[in-house]
Amino acid sequence: MVLLEKAAWRQIRQSLAILAFVADLGKLLIGAGVLLVLAGIAFLLAGRIPYLGRLPGDIAVQHGSFGFYFPIVTCILVSLVLTVLLNLGTRLFR
Repeated sequence: MVLLEKAAWRQIRQSLAILAFVADLGKLLIGAGVLLVLAGIAFLLAGRIPYLGRLPGDIAVQHGSFGFYFPIVTCILVSLVLTVLLNLGTRLFR
């Protein structure tokens, strides 16, 4: 068996490190794709939820041709729901 020089071993280790990085990158891209699909489904279904965006406490101002709308209560509600879901998700997949 031929003994490899230190430089050759170093190059083999670097190649293995690159392969591990590429595998991790692939997993990251698959995860990002799944999240994008889930976000798309959520946007499609969001219009079918009654009163979402028209809750009491949402700010709506209309003066002539000027209109301003800020759904503050809807934002708080969505934030709470997402916080609970993400916390449950991280606890389940630890």
